[in-house]
Amino acid sequence: MSPEATVSVSPMLEMRGISKRYGRVQANDAVDLEVSEGQVLGLLGENGSGKSTLMKVLFGMVKPDRGTIQFKGELLARHSPREAISTGIGMIHQHFMLVEAMTVLENIMLGWSRAGAWLRREQIGELIRQTSLSYGLELDPAALVGELPFGQRQRVEIIKALVRGAELLILDEPTSNLSPPEISSLLTVMRRIADQGRAIIFITHKLGEVFDVCDEVVVLRDGRVVGKSLIANATRSGLAHLMVGRDVSTELNRVDRRPGAEVLVMRGVGMRDSSGRERLHDIDLSLREGEIVALAGVDGNGQTDLVDVLAGLKYPTRGTITVSGRDLTRATITDRLANGVAYIPVDRATTSLVPGMTIEENLGLRDFDQPPFRRGFWLNHRAFRKQAEARISEFRIAASGPDAPVQTLSGGNQQKVVIAREIGRNPKVLIAFQATWGLDPGATRFVVDQIMALRSHGGAVLYISSELDEVLMLGDRIGVIADGCLLGLAPRNQVDITKIGLMMAGHRELSGLT
Repeated sequence: MSPEATVSVSPMLEMRGISKRYGRVQANDAVDLEVSEGQVLGLLGENGSGKSTLMKVLFGMVKPDRGTIQFKGELLARHSPREAISTGIGMIHQHFMLVEAMTVLENIMLGWSRAGAWLRREQIGELIRQTSLSYGLELDPAALVGELPFGQRQRVEIIKALVRGAELLILDEPTSNLSPPEISSLLTVMRRIADQGRAIIFITHKLGEVFDVCDEVVVLRDGRVVGKSLIANATRSGLAHLMVGRDVSTELNRVDRRPGAEVLVMRGVGMRDSSGRERLHDIDLSLREGEIVALAGVDGNGQTDLVDVLAGLKYPTRGTITVSGRDLTRATITDRLANGVAYIPVDRATTSLVPGMTIEENLGLRDFDQPPFRRGFWLNHRAFRKQAEARISEFRIAASGPDAPVQTLSGGNQQKVVIAREIGRNPKVLIAFQATWGLDPGATRFVVDQIMALRSHGGAVLYISSELDEVLMLGDRIGVIADGCLLGLAPRNQVDITKIGLMMAGHRELSGLT
């Protein structure tokens, strides 16, 4: 791909020589970026490449050390997010900035001067209806945001930006928690927004979506622009190589194998929360040696509750859970670890790791009370160091050494620490929840390879993800979790992809995946 490839229309946005340093880390290094009217620009890069910093600079959340920003011919200097919005720049954050107890209308009016000192509900409500119809977003202004599904909440954020006059939208990983039909709908909306003369910067890790909706793509690595190309001239392998600086195979070397005996068995597992609401509905599931059961599901449909009861963070209100014939339904976390259960949570920054502790300490969290790491009342620090050095080497964790605080690592290397701790123990059962969330192609491939290696050594894996491609790639048996129910579990070679997508979107009336 030629770094000189450009579109032939005058740019709406010009960022020139943007640089930003945090201590010894050069987050952005003389970055140039252009976006034109009617364009969807894909912004790619692995974790720590500088994408988020660059967009925070554009939106006024971070002040650059050097460089200039010109938007629609106007120079932006030391601007704030409020000034960015008034100029016509909107940013849809990955974690929505909405008040769940308010309606769609109230969220959009919140802090907006046009709503007036005396709130003009009818006029603003009509504006929301007309804008949502114009872009195919179909929003009810009277709906309570807390009762809306994830995809609908995202539409609120988009409408909020559009009615306030945004001509350039920054979308940060907007498809990370959407079902396939919701993703398709969002990409259609993005294309419609661009076709009406606005522009979009689309931050994503998903190369397929880049090819579906983008006109051009820019790739960052180590804070610099390393590639720029019209989509018509780009390839998946070429973009992946630019992102990580090496070739990343997209083909999984999958060896079919006959699974062994049942290891984990759930029978009739249900759970109610403290308010009495049914969170899980009579889950029947078994995992066998050398098998991956992969469950697709959109966030908020019971995935968290399922992994919590399996990991021992919550207890079911009915049903049983056994591992290798031993009843662990109400067993402690310590008992589950001792019986070979390992767990990769979704949030490595807060749940999986202790950010202020070192790599060595985080790697030893599961085993600190076991020999050789403990001798009587004393910890054997030499054993902890030996284990850490071996795991850092085996799992290729990029760090200055075992004493490095885990919070100083990139997202991909933090996840490698989690993988090293959990899979390094050779568990009988691995529960992996969104194990590749937010990772670039290279780090994603590393996680996938480690899970497949555990399978080949006889481990039983429950893999839960909103990424349908990963579910289809990894699962020996595939199912869907929706509204706390396990739907349509079937062998991978018999599933109907369309049905999976519909079930993820809430179509429970379908009888199965085949």
